Amino acid sequence: MTRLPAGIWALGFVSLLMDVSSEMVHGLLPVFLTVSLGAGPALVGLVEGLGEAVAATMKLVSGRISDRMRRRKPLALAGYALGALSKPVFALAGSPAVVLGARVADRIGKGLRGSPRDALIADLTPPERTGAAYGLRQALDNVGAFVGPGLAALLMVAFAGDMRRVFAVAAIPGLAAVALLALAVREPERPSRAAATIRPGWGALPGPVWRVIALAAFLTLARMSEAFAILRATGLGLPLALAPLVLVVIYAAAAVASYPAGALSDRIGPRHLLLSGLAVLAAADTVLAVAPTAVVALAGAALWGVHLGLTQGLLSAMVARATPADLRGTAFGAFHFASGVALLAASGGAGLIWQGWGAPAAFAASGVLALAGFALLARHRSDSRD
Repeated sequence: MTRLPAGIWALGFVSLLMDVSSEMVHGLLPVFLTVSLGAGPALVGLVEGLGEAVAATMKLVSGRISDRMRRRKPLALAGYALGALSKPVFALAGSPAVVLGARVADRIGKGLRGSPRDALIADLTPPERTGAAYGLRQALDNVGAFVGPGLAALLMVAFAGDMRRVFAVAAIPGLAAVALLALAVREPERPSRAAATIRPGWGALPGPVWRVIALAAFLTLARMSEAFAILRATGLGLPLALAPLVLVVIYAAAAVASYPAGALSDRIGPRHLLLSGLAVLAAADTVLAVAPTAVVALAGAALWGVHLGLTQGLLSAMVARATPADLRGTAFGAFHFASGVALLAASGGAGLIWQGWGAPAAFAASGVLALAGFALLARHRSDSRD
């Protein structure tokens, strides 16, 4: 079996460091908004959903620009730098509006880097190891995503519950990610524009790419932001200082599942793994809807993480497999944009349902959509590698 290139490992650790930075903030942000700044669940949903939609819009643009530039790394560097520098703004926020602005700036950075980075992974990876490459990046990303909340929880104890000081410290691993990308990742040489066989543009994307994008958007509609799992656990009695542990559970489970799922997809294709992921999401929603205690809610969060591990890297690998090299940035941009808009709808809808009918209704709605997605995908009889 071909080894994964060193650049893939470096990009994975860049993702790990940036996720430590981001999740140190993300793990506390719902509680900071609701407890410290007096916001309601609907505003939490807006902050989460709008932030991701902004990121998705930037990914749409940055991916196409990277195809036209025939360079991925400069845009990725700019995005990681903006993400790192936005973190201290959360520490200074005195109103939900400032938090929203900081979150949007952070997500603009995510958008700038996302599509070029994902296209760069495909540029660096042997075709027969595509699933493993995206699985590895997703696994290391998820390691960062649970180390970040865990570190935030420790700092909350050390700082006597001062969330603002935690937000300030979060800039450090972000800056380390920027340095690692600058020094350790070498972008491969690409053919000149004159040698390119396809002109970059959304209209040039082949049909299989659009089918993967449509599938990803529908699957994203079936899950809300992880912020709602945090609110569910704290609402059932989890101490506020331990709120980041919800994300520790989610992303630890996702980290365990991501690489095996990606490597297995190189051998059997993604379809059965995606079906398993949807079934696990429906189970997670059921547990979170009926949970009587915070401990049971944490079990639901673990199932949620397994779902993420089974599905997120696979969808990226499906995009990479279906797309010509000259269009990878454009394809990943369209993929992330569609998923971001779907997450805005899912998170905004979940916040409104939660505020109007309670937490069980919000998770029940997510579970119904997950089961609908399972039924639709189960009926799809195309080749398992599509």
